[in-house]
Amino acid sequence: MPSVAHMINFGDIEVPRMGLGTNRLIETAANVEFIRSVSGTGVGLVDTAHLYTGGSSEATIGAALPGTHQGLIVATKGGFRPGEGKRDVLSAQIEESLRKLQTDSIDLYYLHRIDPETPFEETASVLAAFHEAGKIRRVGISHVSIAQIEKARRIVPISAVQNQYNLADHGCDDVVDYCLAQGIVFVPYYPLHGEHPRLFDIARSHGATPTQIKLAWLLRRSPNILPIPGTLDLDHVRENVAALELELTDEEFAALA
Repeated sequence: MPSVAHMINFGDIEVPRMGLGTNRLIETAANVEFIRSVSGTGVGLVDTAHLYTGGSSEATIGAALPGTHQGLIVATKGGFRPGEGKRDVLSAQIEESLRKLQTDSIDLYYLHRIDPETPFEETASVLAAFHEAGKIRRVGISHVSIAQIEKARRIVPISAVQNQYNLADHGCDDVVDYCLAQGIVFVPYYPLHGEHPRLFDIARSHGATPTQIKLAWLLRRSPNILPIPGTLDLDHVRENVAALELELTDEEFAALA
């Protein structure tokens, strides 16, 4: 059985295949220090969004990790609600994210949702313009089908896709496989959802936690997967990163599928 790769390629940079979700992060001195410390744990991607904690999540990350980043990708998202894919609205959100993240160029920027009220070409052209201007280094898209990814790729290069995927929800298996074939990083949100009767037994056999086994299953599922479990605890971050060292057997992987 091939070993699970610890690194993933975003084209011009390789980072560890474990991320951090920050949808509960608020700007406090303790949380700024937490994010600074995270960058030394082996995490490869810190994920936030314009709407998380009213913008406080982005501001915290910007205070902790201003400017450019070495060996770490900071990703954010915009355009979540209907109407927010319009040119002026999404452009304003991107500019605000640049300010809050204290950077001239966002490492990875996702369209959070496809806007049902705005022609997709208009929304995607905003991302393309910011990408061409160097204000967004890599573009991503979230909560999408293969057809929607292909439509986006006709307008702007897509480096990452973020969809829900975990032990309990395999609804986008086809998207995972498509992204692998196209060299696109797949970032599953809600990676820790789902339980299984075998989970605790498998965890005990590896001397691991159930959380680590859930992450190990995702990592084994496809080499283009980079999970982003959320936590505000540095020990939990280290526990998540340690899942990169776990090797499920073929039988264990199949049993959890």
